[in-house]
Amino acid sequence: MKGNVTVKTLAKELNISIATVSKALNDSYEISIDTKQKVWDLAKKLKYERNPAASNLRSHKTKTIAVIIPEIANNFFSLAINGIEEIARKRDYHVLIYQTHENSETEIAFTDSLLSGRVDGILISVSSSTENYEHFKELVKKIPVVFFDRTIEDIDAVKITTDDYESSYNAACHLIENGCKNIAYLYALNNLSTGQKRLSGYQDALRDHNLPANPDLIISYDKDAEKNYDNIKQLIVSQKPDGIISSIEEFALPCYYVCRDLGLNIPDDLKIISFSNLSTAPLLSPSLSTITQPAFEIGKEAAGFLFKILDKKPFDQDEVPTLKSTLIKRESSS
Repeated sequence: MKGNVTVKTLAKELNISIATVSKALNDSYEISIDTKQKVWDLAKKLKYERNPAASNLRSHKTKTIAVIIPEIANNFFSLAINGIEEIARKRDYHVLIYQTHENSETEIAFTDSLLSGRVDGILISVSSSTENYEHFKELVKKIPVVFFDRTIEDIDAVKITTDDYESSYNAACHLIENGCKNIAYLYALNNLSTGQKRLSGYQDALRDHNLPANPDLIISYDKDAEKNYDNIKQLIVSQKPDGIISSIEEFALPCYYVCRDLGLNIPDDLKIISFSNLSTAPLLSPSLSTITQPAFEIGKEAAGFLFKILDKKPFDQDEVPTLKSTLIKRESSS
């Protein structure tokens, strides 16, 4: 039967209208989940193959979305892409991946080129080097855009984020409960609300526990790995922290190297927690305590809202969730 199966065939088999089948195949919000599932199951059984070229001509859509991320090697972003692709695949959409490598000029070049009609919408996690947001303000006026994880506060767009402030606050409280009184903070994503919220959570936890806020206990991330190592070493030697919170996973491993080189024991001399989706975190010695973000779910939510926008399905801002990260307590902070 392959090759002869059409939307009309599916409609006749299921005794529903051609329009209903078409909407179900496009995952339209107008069609119930039960009906969609019946259509999808039959389409799979009869090996129905849609004609994307004809469909695209009728809808004037590219059936393609773009995902702009800082780097694909990062565990968080690779998981988020998996979530995005799962939703896109159900809609028969292609996903184009663009890496900015944390370069704001590259980011602008990508967004400019995508306005030529190459994609129907964009999912973006902002580069850490982005300081001027004007191009984003123009971008969201011209094409559907959803920001995820790394967002910009004063832009009118859907933003899918996690509880960055609460996560950092809870991490600091965990260290304090385990006896830390001199907690350092490794600061990254300084230009973005994501990084600023994480810093605020740390600072407020210290204040609420009557611990002094020492600016010398805060150091900023550098793209140069050797500089990060040197800065962490200088911090530990000069300030002698008993706990460290790392705002990104790239800051966590240098802490292990520095402690090894200085002959310090983790967690006896220094306790460590890091924002991280590293799959190897439990395998480190000692195992690394992490604030793990629901990266896959963030990707699914971001893609889901982008398709709501593409479908012109109305929704309220309060429907946009803030997802919860998980503090996983392991040996490095015990």
